[in-house]
Amino acid sequence: MKKIVLIEDETSVVSFIKKGLQEKGYEISVAFDGRTGVNLVQENDFDLVILDIMLPEMNGLDVCKEIRKTNKNVPILFLTALGTSENIVLGLENGGDDYLVKPFKFIELVARIKSLLRRSNPINIPEETENEVDNEHVFQISDLIVNDYTKKVIRNGEEVSLTSTEYKLLMYFLNNPEKVISRAEILDAVWGVNYELGTNVVDVYVNYLRKKIDNQEDSKLIHTVIGMGYVLKKP
Repeated sequence: MKKIVLIEDETSVVSFIKKGLQEKGYEISVAFDGRTGVNLVQENDFDLVILDIMLPEMNGLDVCKEIRKTNKNVPILFLTALGTSENIVLGLENGGDDYLVKPFKFIELVARIKSLLRRSNPINIPEETENEVDNEHVFQISDLIVNDYTKKVIRNGEEVSLTSTEYKLLMYFLNNPEKVISRAEILDAVWGVNYELGTNVVDVYVNYLRKKIDNQEDSKLIHTVIGMGYVLKKP
């Protein structure tokens, strides 16, 4: 049973989400303020965080930043009435993985949850194959190696720690090497939702990824194609 924590101060929203997700087989914990939410996440092992922005004690953006200090991998879904492009970008810049605007359909919330859980949970590998190289699930370009079974990323012989969204973005590039990919294509593939095209969320996350895997000036892998998007190719 997957464990989800809901950090939300509106009792009607909490009741609606908690009842619906419990009926879907999820185990739900609730925090009605930001500080309690941070403590819950730090003291427990949750599979997903659903987080409002407008919270007492500590706002959702600060909650997200606090969580990310100790937990880089747990998926965080912002659930809020603040649906402008600027707020979407702020949420994702502060460590969120997805963003759902109130009012929402419950079926859409469930779909987002399933998508985040799929991309955050590595496939279990039988013990006897853990040390074997399975070419079907190992991707390499230059000195970047990614094992999509173990979700391990190696660049220049050193392991790189990525968030679930950064990892999904990298895998999309690896599955489309040498192809110029537009921002709209990346939004659809990585987040599964066509946010307003005026947002710069793609640029923000490409920059995050570059800082982690492209920190050597003479061996850049991710390149900007002005007016068109981005491309992953050998230096």
